[in-house]
Parts: sequence; C-alpha cells; structure tokens
Amino acid sequence: MTNQSFAIDGPGGLVAMAAFHGGIGTRSSSSDNSSSTGISSTDLSAYFKLIFLGLIICVSLVGNLLISMLVLRDRTLHKAPYFFLLDLCLADAVRSAACFPFVLVSVHNSSAWTYSALSCKVVAFMAVLFCFHAAFMLFCVAVTRYLAIAHHRFYAKRMTIWTCAAIICMVWTLAVAMAFPPVFDVGTYKFISDEDQCIFEHRYLKNNDTLGFMLMLAVVVLATHGFYAKLLLFEYRHRKMKPVQLVPAISQNWTFHGPGATGQAAANWIAGFGRGPMPPTLLGIRQNLHNQHRRLLGMEEVRSERRLGRMFYTITLLFLVLWAPYIVACFWRVFVQSCTIPHRYLSITVWMSFAQAGVNPIFCLLLNEDLRKVLRAHLPTYWRTKQHLPQDEAYCIM
Repeated sequence: MTNQSFAIDGPGGLVAMAAFHGGIGTRSSSSDNSSSTGISSTDLSAYFKLIFLGLIICVSLVGNLLISMLVLRDRTLHKAPYFFLLDLCLADAVRSAACFPFVLVSVHNSSAWTYSALSCKVVAFMAVLFCFHAAFMLFCVAVTRYLAIAHHRFYAKRMTIWTCAAIICMVWTLAVAMAFPPVFDVGTYKFISDEDQCIFEHRYLKNNDTLGFMLMLAVVVLATHGFYAKLLLFEYRHRKMKPVQLVPAISQNWTFHGPGATGQAAANWIAGFGRGPMPPTLLGIRQNLHNQHRRLLGMEEVRSERRLGRMFYTITLLFLVLWAPYIVACFWRVFVQSCTIPHRYLSITVWMSFAQAGVNPIFCLLLNEDLRKVLRAHLPTYWRTKQHLPQDEAYCIM
C-alpha cells in the first residue's frame, strides 16, 4: 500500500503509474496476439494435414485399385512380376482405407485418440503389418528380378503361379510374425500424439524392446538394394556379346557335324542322298526339340525384364526415400537418451511415410508401357459405349 501511495503522491507518480499500466497492457496485448497467432498456425497446420492426407487416400485408392483391376482383367499381365505388383497394390489400398481414416480423426481432434486402447493396438498392428509386408515383398521382387536376368532358364521353369502364391503367403506370414508380438506388449503399441497415429513407442536402448524390429526392417531394405546392385553388376559384365568364333566342322564320310557345321549334310541325308547312320547334327536337333523349354533369353524378353526391373527398383527406391527419415528418427529415439526430436521434422517424416501408399501407382503407370497399353485398351471401350448409349436408346424407341 505504501508503494502505491508513494507512486501517486510523488511528482512523477502519475507518469510512472501510466507507464506501468501501459507496460502491462502492452505485454497482455502481445501475449494475446501471440496466442491468437499460435492458434491460427495450429489450425492451418491441421487443415493442411487433413487436405494432404485426404489427397493421399484418394490417389492411393483410385490408383492401386485401377492397377489391380488391369492386372486381373488382362491375361497378358498374368505373370509373376504383375502378381507381386497386384499384392503390393492391394496392400496399399487396404492400408489407405483402414489406417489413414483414424489419422484423419486424430488430427481433427487436435492430436488425440478418442477410441479404446484395443482399437489403438489393432490400428498400430495393421500399420506395422503393411510396412513390413512392403519391405519383405520388395525384397522377394528383387530376388526374382535377379533370377529373371541372370538365371532365366531356372526362372522360366520354376516361377509358376503356385510359386508366386507360395512367395506371397510367405511374405504375409513373415509380416504377421514381425507385427504380432507387440500386441502382447513385446514392444508397445501406443498413440503418439506427435505423429497423430498409433504405432511403436520407441524408447531408449536400455528400456526398449523395439530395436530388433527396426534392425530387421533396415537389414531387409539394405539387402533389397544389394540384390539390385548385384543385378546391375551382372548387366554391366554382360553388356557386350562375345565375338563369333569360327570353328571348323568335322567330316565323317562327307557328313559334316560339330560346332562349325551348317546343317547341309543333315539336309542331304533327309533328302536321301546320304548313306550310313543318322548324322550327329540331326541328333542334336531332335534333342533340342525335346528341350524347348530350356531356351535362351531373347532380346525382346531382355528389354521387357529390364523395364520391369526399372519399375520395381523405382518403387523400392521410393520406399527407401519416403521411409528413411522416419526410420532415422526411430533409431534416434532408441540410441540417444532423453532426446527431443523437432516436431516439424517428425511431422514431415510421418507424412512422407503416408505418401508412399499414393505414389506407387503413379510411377507404375509412368514407367510400365504394358500397363499403359492395357489402360488405353480399356478406356476407349468405356467411352465409346457411353457416347453411343443415347443413340441406342433412340433406336430402341424407334
């Protein structure tokens, strides 16, 4: 009370009191402005996340279901690489339809989970399941791409539809084995408000049991790129064909055979001008007729396999680029005690991992000529029937 009376009674008391209240008013107004600015920036970030994730869901569902429909309807695409692509597309479509809507609801509710803990575990299980499924499937695709180029005879003989079905079942089994233990608290599925999703709760190394899951994911991704590097090295070593070496033919009673024979002696023998037993050249021809499935890889098939390899490697590279920042953040939490990851960096990495489900069908259509041909073959038919529908109805009326 004495300080207040002294401030009023003094000669400069009124000025000091005005300045004091003015300072309080300035600070309060600045705090109000900052708080309002913070609320508007938060709302703007939430709106941007909602629009971006909604766009990812739409593109992912339309693109992945379109490619799945093309592969199922066209018989020319009923091959091993497209069966694997069909599995990847269907998994991304289910991920977009089953997991991403819960992220939309959590963003709309200011990064809060409004459902039960069991539903959080189920959503987290599905998110981790699809992540490991994509990693294991891309690894198997890399192995089959290497076999298709380096060991084509074995690939053409063994890679049947039943082999593809066995590989797909094995991939889903491994993905379930990696995603299921945290359901029983071997590793923890929780809602992470900074990520707006239910996922692994990564803690420090001594208090953490998710390190094994992250190491497995990293090893599978690196091994996938290792197989593509091995394939690239194989193509580099076989980029030029060996020159033709002229080997003289062997003559037995004017029946020439051997590597340098042209087959004329066998033709003469068939025409009745030859004598004696069947020339060895004809024996070789008959053996080749019985082993037609053991053929060499033609140039057109080489180009087709290379195009498929480029497409699948692009998908694999996109998986690495879009998931690597988030994996780095997870390892950061594991190996650095009491670390604080910047919220903006964490948000960007999480939404990059979401975008992986939407970019795959776009690059598949851009890089695969066969898919574009099948798409062009189906689209005009639909447009033609749609354009001629009123005329047909008019003829029916007449």
